[in-house]
Amino acid sequence: MDRKVRVRFAPSPTGPLHIGGVRTALYNYLFARQNGGDMILRIEDTDSNRFVPGAEDYINEALAWLGIGIDEGVREGGAYGPYKQSERRDIYREHVGRLLDRGKAYIAFDTPAELEEKRKSVPNFQYDATTRGSMRNSLTMKGGEVDRLISEGHPYVVRFKVEPGRDVVVNDLLRGKVTINSSVLDDKVLYKSADDLPTYHLANIVDDHLMEVTHVIRGEEWLPSAPLHVLLYEAFGWADTAPAFVHLPLLLKPDGKGKLSKRDGDRLGFPVFPLEWHPEGGEVCSGYRESGYLPEAVVNFLALLGWNPGDDSELMTMDELIKRFDLAHCSRSGARFDFEKGKWFNHEYLLKKTDEELARLFKPVLREHGVNPDNFTDEYIARAVGMVKSRIYFVRDLWDQARFFFVAPSEYAPKDVKKRWNADTPRIMEELTEVIRGIDDFSSAAAEKVVLDWIASKGYHLGNVMNAFRLTVVGECKGPHMFDITELMGKEETINRINRGRRAITLPE
Repeated sequence: MDRKVRVRFAPSPTGPLHIGGVRTALYNYLFARQNGGDMILRIEDTDSNRFVPGAEDYINEALAWLGIGIDEGVREGGAYGPYKQSERRDIYREHVGRLLDRGKAYIAFDTPAELEEKRKSVPNFQYDATTRGSMRNSLTMKGGEVDRLISEGHPYVVRFKVEPGRDVVVNDLLRGKVTINSSVLDDKVLYKSADDLPTYHLANIVDDHLMEVTHVIRGEEWLPSAPLHVLLYEAFGWADTAPAFVHLPLLLKPDGKGKLSKRDGDRLGFPVFPLEWHPEGGEVCSGYRESGYLPEAVVNFLALLGWNPGDDSELMTMDELIKRFDLAHCSRSGARFDFEKGKWFNHEYLLKKTDEELARLFKPVLREHGVNPDNFTDEYIARAVGMVKSRIYFVRDLWDQARFFFVAPSEYAPKDVKKRWNADTPRIMEELTEVIRGIDDFSSAAAEKVVLDWIASKGYHLGNVMNAFRLTVVGECKGPHMFDITELMGKEETINRINRGRRAITLPE
């Protein structure tokens, strides 16, 4: 009988969640939702030396912000808990005992100094079938000696006993059959008495089995460990229910040369973490949320880094991604991290928002710049952002594009003054204020006709007059359609700005 699909995302709380880890979580989530399955969040905190306070909360907050829903986890609970590995010590201890009883593992007392000495004296030393017989372990020591050392509190590790000379097959849904000869594998440490905790390899296998995980979807950096994991499933007698493996390609640097790192983001000016990270006593690391990215844009962008829908579709909601996601369309090679494409996705998702939604998002930005949005109607703010939203990548960009709607210019672009202002301009602008004062219907189209007819009747140069007009109202010669601006600002504000500019702008010497 087919089992219910169950996947897990299992990060370590050792710092902020890298964007590559976010993509792994997203692919697990898409696969689970598409197949009516469960998404588990398991915290793999067995490396006590690398534990970082706040990292677990960060992981939960990041996934929640992105809309990656968790069915079972530390916060959500569930029937297969605990979901934090440090709370599962008794479970691991019992399973270590099983491997020892079956002769699949052994106890080793070699000290770090002794192991280092071996590495110096034996070229390419590896703790395996060829060297274990010369080491201090339960395979070479008498049982009484082993018991005595344990009772006296000597630190030890439990190593997996890899039998050499057999081909281990990893069936990867993305890469096909991957075969590794067991002779190249070392006897990995599964458990350390020093902190009474398992290593990743043991905890990962035991938890995936007990939590009935059906598919392990993780980064390709774990592919070299997969043969060991296959052997562990066999050693426990769980081969028939072992999960299917999928090893996802790496996220590569923007130039495609090597794995994406925080340094790449620092150097090129883009985040590599979903949320801002505040390390104790360290430099703050930027996040996608605080940089102004919409979560739906980040999700869409990440989904297409290493997967394609089979056609040219690019903009897809989470629901659409769930419907279309197919592991068969995942790439086997690394995906180049095109951060400019990420900005494009954000631009497209901002355009999808209504002017009213953007206005709400823009209000905090106005306050940051000393403008009280309560001094303007919601309709005014919405119409203003609606005129300029096609030019923005982030909500914060609205300030540069639309500030003149909220603050009259006090400075005027020197290059535009030099090009568009001459000795006759103040007189022509004074005439323009009288023309505008006489317009009854100040809607965009009506006002434009009156002004253009006046310019033509006077024989003035259209470009010079209109650019000078724009300079006084906006502060520079750019922006939306001029008469759309004046319709929104109203007649009095338009006249006031022309008069202020007429008096303030001076010709360069």
